[in-house]
Amino acid sequence: MGCMVSCGVSKSLKEEIDVSQYRTEIPDRVQINDTTYTIANNFLRKNQQGLWELYVTGNPLELGLKTGSLTQELFNEQEDVFIKKIDELVPSKGYQNLLRKFLAWFNRKMYLNIDEKFKAELYGVSRYASPNYDYIAKPYQRVMYFHGAHDIGHALQDLALVGCSSFAAWGDHTADGKLLIGRNFDFYAGDDFSKNKIISFIKPDDGHAFMSVTWGGMIGVVSGMNDQGLTVTINAGKSQFPLVAKTPVSLVTREILQYASTIDEAIEIAKKREVFVSEAIFVGSAKDKKAALIEVSPNNFGVYQVENSNQLICANHFQSAAYSNDKKNQKHILESHSQYRYERMEELLEETEKVTPEKVVSILRDKEGLNEKKIGYGNEKALNQLLAHHGIVFKPEELLVWVSSNPYQLGEFVAYDLNEIFNTAKDPKHDVAKNDLNIAKDPFLQSKEYKNYEQYRVLRNQVQDAIADEARIEKPVLHQLIELNPNFWEAYYLVGLYNYKKGYDRVALDYFEKALEKEVTTVPDKKNVEKLIRKIKR
Repeated sequence: MGCMVSCGVSKSLKEEIDVSQYRTEIPDRVQINDTTYTIANNFLRKNQQGLWELYVTGNPLELGLKTGSLTQELFNEQEDVFIKKIDELVPSKGYQNLLRKFLAWFNRKMYLNIDEKFKAELYGVSRYASPNYDYIAKPYQRVMYFHGAHDIGHALQDLALVGCSSFAAWGDHTADGKLLIGRNFDFYAGDDFSKNKIISFIKPDDGHAFMSVTWGGMIGVVSGMNDQGLTVTINAGKSQFPLVAKTPVSLVTREILQYASTIDEAIEIAKKREVFVSEAIFVGSAKDKKAALIEVSPNNFGVYQVENSNQLICANHFQSAAYSNDKKNQKHILESHSQYRYERMEELLEETEKVTPEKVVSILRDKEGLNEKKIGYGNEKALNQLLAHHGIVFKPEELLVWVSSNPYQLGEFVAYDLNEIFNTAKDPKHDVAKNDLNIAKDPFLQSKEYKNYEQYRVLRNQVQDAIADEARIEKPVLHQLIELNPNFWEAYYLVGLYNYKKGYDRVALDYFEKALEKEVTTVPDKKNVEKLIRKIKR
């Protein structure tokens, strides 16, 4: 490999990556068994809860090369899943070609907004990308694109990919007075996307060591904590569709985690980066002993900190003064499920006098609506929407973190002590987790309701497909859909929609009216049902 590495990208992205300052080769990967791989003292292993644990050290290029080599099968599988999801959303080959051309144009300036160190790391990872998707873009360009996919998912108003909930408590709100943070990462791109979670422990030559919850091919951070006890998580705000890609927000949070140790330092890093979507960066700090929100968007910047309160709550709308007159934010508060989840977190924190890690997990797993109302399983107004990629709990002052295992945030929360992980020698064949501190899986997993919900999801997909294809559905199937999730408005709506499409207006009307008796997720959803009712009555 030469000093200047061509990334082989399109003419609109003429760039070479200078890696001359780095050693450009790493030792070969050694396979210990089916679930353990090593490169010198770096490793990837699967723990007993099914989470992959990655530990890598080095300069930016080494971090990328080692991560790519150790996780190559997971990376390739994740790319398969992601491309398959895009194919499902855009089945037409013609539209897929248009999408590729659009992405090449849209991402043409992204590389200008990414730190050189992260570009070197992205390049290292991209060396292990599958050649199967070179028709979309060359590996380096593709890996960079994927880091913007999270942002684009937020910006696409018709794709309900996100509905994250986060909160922090400290001082007299926690059992020992220490800061505790909990969050659900509700980014949904299909069940397979969440299957192989990686808990990465990164010890760079430059900056702070940190952990994050990630997936193959991803060097950005959506949930993480560094060895200074600084935490970051991201909650999507309401965005206009951007005109050009700039810095993916997950790389802004990665930079914060690697180079900040206080809230003020995190704010300074966030200020200097141009993003292309609206995002709330939830920052917790052991040094400051509190949490704050950094609210970023292409044309605005705000910081929200609570006064005279020892708790901070964040859903998917902005709270700082900078956004007080933002019409898009105000509309989002009125029409989405964000404010509802915010109020539910308030309600549960009020009921929980002294918060502990176990109580944080209990709140993250809550499936009810306001005032304990039964709103149906899978309703996005619930904190636990039964689709989360992961739930996570941080205790920054003790450098402790708990990460959920599958499914959703219902599996065992596995504990990790960053003090131990970054300061002691590790044997990849042994647990790096603090299993004696783990939080047990949700008893809901053993319930009939859970089994019914999983069956409901399968049946719902079948019914949606049948409606789209104008196929026939037997009556018992439609009745079963409702029986499996009787408190969820969506079940009644789908049965109503099937009957409406078949011309059975009186039957459809009955089901649409029943749907409105339930807790409908958003104002646009409710208006849609009301519009169908008016059409039938006319």
